[in-house]
Amino acid sequence: MDWKIFFATFSAIFLAELADKTQLVGIGMSAKSGKPWTVWLGSVSAYIIITALSVLIGATLGRYLRPEIIRYSGASLFVIIGILMFLGRI
Repeated sequence: MDWKIFFATFSAIFLAELADKTQLVGIGMSAKSGKPWTVWLGSVSAYIIITALSVLIGATLGRYLRPEIIRYSGASLFVIIGILMFLGRI
């Protein structure tokens, strides 16, 4: 295992996910339901599935596209979504 890649990935995702809307959903669901372990299990299960899909898509795209194209495409999508959210279209 390449620990440098592991810790870089862990750090990036941990900091990106810290206090985002997904975390707020978990807080709200746990407070409303009163069942934090069930909310935790549902949240972890969802993260596992979405992370597996993301990694598979990234690995597949990586075979056909240069990393720069993937990075610029992702950045462009973030900007477009941000503009649409700002304008109230999303």
